[in-house]
Amino acid sequence: MKVGFYSPLPPARTGVADYAAALLQELQRHGKVSAGARACDIALYHLGNNALHGDIYRRAIAEPGVAVLHDVLHHFLLGQLDEAAYLDEFVYNYGEWNRGLGRELWLGRAASQADERYFRYPMLKRVAERSRSVVVHNPAAARAVREHAPDAHVVEIPHLFAAPELPAEVDVLRYRQPLGIDPGAFVFGVFGYLRESKRLATVLEAFAELRRGLPRTALLVAGQFVSSDLARLLESMIGAPGVVRLPYLEEREFWLAASMVDACINLRFPAAGESSGIAVRMMGIGKPVLVTDSEEYREVPEGAVMRIAPGAAERDSLLHHMTMLAAMPDAAAAVGALAAEHVQRHHSLARVAERYWQTIVAAEQMLLSKK
Repeated sequence: MKVGFYSPLPPARTGVADYAAALLQELQRHGKVSAGARACDIALYHLGNNALHGDIYRRAIAEPGVAVLHDVLHHFLLGQLDEAAYLDEFVYNYGEWNRGLGRELWLGRAASQADERYFRYPMLKRVAERSRSVVVHNPAAARAVREHAPDAHVVEIPHLFAAPELPAEVDVLRYRQPLGIDPGAFVFGVFGYLRESKRLATVLEAFAELRRGLPRTALLVAGQFVSSDLARLLESMIGAPGVVRLPYLEEREFWLAASMVDACINLRFPAAGESSGIAVRMMGIGKPVLVTDSEEYREVPEGAVMRIAPGAAERDSLLHHMTMLAAMPDAAAAVGALAAEHVQRHHSLARVAERYWQTIVAAEQMLLSKK
């Protein structure tokens, strides 16, 4: 059996590329797996909301295989389709009676990163119906796929964790010094592509209030803004005391920065079934992670993450948890230890790759039985 593996790969600046590179190497221990193969017996397609997935998505529709959903597809399709094709696709997913809503969403697409409606309508039906199997990473994504395609074969496989190749002991103080961070400060970190759904304005507001009471704190904001409008809006807040700004970080620099911070803030609202690779990575190295309380984290045990209430209570909930972590480092360490234990048990690269291989083999056998 020859498996075709289709995904962006490094040096592409996406979390999916890093994920796929680790998974590809591990899957090759199980059998013949070729990246970008011209022909194969069964294909594994990684789908996300980046334009880099364009050709992969089209191949997944034309030559069905196992599809891995890393994100909702609404934003991806907004960038791939013209107005007429987008409206037809919206109607295919949600019925002719919703054509007017589709037209409204097309006209308002400039606000799609912040408008909850674009997440409420993930537009998964076509790929879910076509694929032999659909791999998702959490219960929210599984539910969304089944709502769009009740007969789809859905397999929930936890997001993988590949341990970083770093020295056993990272010199945290040496890393903080060039950034002007107090060696004894409690440091929070926000990583990844900076878009409206990461709630950065709320994070900056909460941190500013936190620092007034606990001045030995810092906030590292590392990543690339997706929207220039959002970057301009937050410019003055990013320059506030205690906030340290870094650009997109390559793999090694990311892990050094991750090791340097004491806790990660990884909010996501609106959300629609995405699992955060950054959250899994930070949990895997024993850092407490503050996440939006949502279905995506339902299977993470209490105490292994810190759940932040969405909506009107978000800012106060975030400030409360940030204050607790900064004032009680022993509690932060305990959360991080539970997080690492959970990731080791459920998200290890070997365990995840084994689940993928079982899914691929089952899909190939199903395909052969129909010939």
